[in-house]
Amino acid sequence: MPYDWRNHDDGSAQLVLWPFRSLPRKGFVWFIGITATLLLMPLIAVLGSAVMWGILPFMALVIWGIWHALQRSYRSGETREVLRMDRNMLALTRSDPGKPDRHWNTNPYWVRPVLRKGPVEDYLTLTDGAREVELGAFLTPEERRMLHDQLLRRLADLR
Repeated sequence: MPYDWRNHDDGSAQLVLWPFRSLPRKGFVWFIGITATLLLMPLIAVLGSAVMWGILPFMALVIWGIWHALQRSYRSGETREVLRMDRNMLALTRSDPGKPDRHWNTNPYWVRPVLRKGPVEDYLTLTDGAREVELGAFLTPEERRMLHDQLLRRLADLR
């Protein structure tokens, strides 16, 4: 699950959510190494000729493009949503790379999680009647349904 609940001794709880990444950093190194090796294998046939210098820049460009795309994907994976809740305050903070953090604070008594047919399947939002904010848009529909149920239980426990 790309989220984690942490309970504190004072009765408060914290939920941290992050996007799932199927390729860990160690896998990234292996993938780039194997891709570079496989792309450079055809150059063995033209080693030492002028043809090699015509093909080499394009192969280097392909490797750089893959590297750049995966690094950008990892950077977008730094998105975090942190939901802190206790009997008096519910605070949601969303951190996106390269953007200022967004905050939402409210009284947990009025908050209710809502699943709807929004921009994604089982779109999860939190609402206090005055404002509605999305939560876990990067989660799968099944994960959002599970999180919805967990939020309902935890909010009921706070009341």
